[in-house]
Amino acid sequence: MNRFAKIVATLGPSSSDESTLRELIEAGMDVARLNFSHGTHEDHADKVKLLRKLSEELGKPVSILMDLQGPKLRIGKLDKDFITLKSNQVVALSSSENPENVREGTIFIPFDVPKLHEALVPGNHILMDDGQLEFEVLELDGENIYARVILGGNLKSHKGVNLPGSKLDIPCLTPKDLEDLQFGLDLGVDLVAISFVKQASDILTVRETMRQMTSMRRLPPIVAKLERPEAIANLESIIDATDGVMVARGDLGVEMSPAVVPSAQKAIIRAANQKGKFVITATQMLESMINNPRPTRAEAADVANAIFDGTDAVMLSAESAAGKYPVQSVRMMESIISESEKHLKEWGHLDSVLSSDQLDASIPIVRAAKDLTADAKVSGIVVFTISGASAMWMSKAKPSVPIYAFTPETRTYQWLGIAWGV
Repeated sequence: MNRFAKIVATLGPSSSDESTLRELIEAGMDVARLNFSHGTHEDHADKVKLLRKLSEELGKPVSILMDLQGPKLRIGKLDKDFITLKSNQVVALSSSENPENVREGTIFIPFDVPKLHEALVPGNHILMDDGQLEFEVLELDGENIYARVILGGNLKSHKGVNLPGSKLDIPCLTPKDLEDLQFGLDLGVDLVAISFVKQASDILTVRETMRQMTSMRRLPPIVAKLERPEAIANLESIIDATDGVMVARGDLGVEMSPAVVPSAQKAIIRAANQKGKFVITATQMLESMINNPRPTRAEAADVANAIFDGTDAVMLSAESAAGKYPVQSVRMMESIISESEKHLKEWGHLDSVLSSDQLDASIPIVRAAKDLTADAKVSGIVVFTISGASAMWMSKAKPSVPIYAFTPETRTYQWLGIAWGV
């Protein structure tokens, strides 16, 4: 094994055919992410079938991560392809589909989320399209929200909405999520990512929902996507409740100041490592490779710094899903990881589960195994595991040699593709 950290690649239009999927696996993809915000069930089923076939042919485990859309706030459908908004214009956001219900002279923007007005007060800010447009709430009139344009631009239908500093009480699973989750469990996905997690109870709700949906003995590990300020405030309890976390820097950088994201990333990775939970660092890692064959130097440094922080995996989003260079993006990620890991002793800050007060029965064995790797003659650690837990504990000790996990369970073999060093 040439590297310890794993590569998660999002699949999409650029990476759906068998030839490209084969190349992605050969280039180093360890985990295939299926984004359930896009695509049909038939599309996802076809990809899973191909991935299982290729994984067996190539003799390499490829974990399949289903990423639920979650309660993403969006505007509704506009009457035009787009509307152009300018600073100081007044808009009316309303869950009503009838523009006649708002004041004359305002620009009507339909909204898909009921009771939005209950979460806002005058002075609150509303962001749209990943923060490209910004509004300040002026007045609430029933369900109508009147706001002033601060940062204008072109707005298209169904763009995402963020409410920094506001608390909207909505369930962690939407009706669409429930339908998708049942489909994913029936399909046999290996990992389930939950979007917009706010608190530990969200994890418990999803886990109990899965228990009611399936009779499988072991549920797929849950990945909590941390993309809201509430999640950072509840970080410790969320990590205790989940199996793994994702540093979802896209929405996190909209809900919070971008200046805060780097330190939040480090805090999340450290906490996850100390508690023995795997962590994925995601969003815009090699963003320029959507259109260019090589990344910027800043992007290369970003990936390297995530490795030095101690992340278990790094993720490609649009780069592999919709970009011009999906395979090259994985190869580049592989190259940056491999080079960075040569310098972990110099620059790495690998907080491990051994530096915490974890009391799991596996810890003494893990500690002893890691101590033995100080012997130059030790070239690897062998772990026998049923559920994958022992291999994950060993992974979170961050040993300096590869971990070889043996298991009689196919599902364990498949999901351990996310584990650092395994």
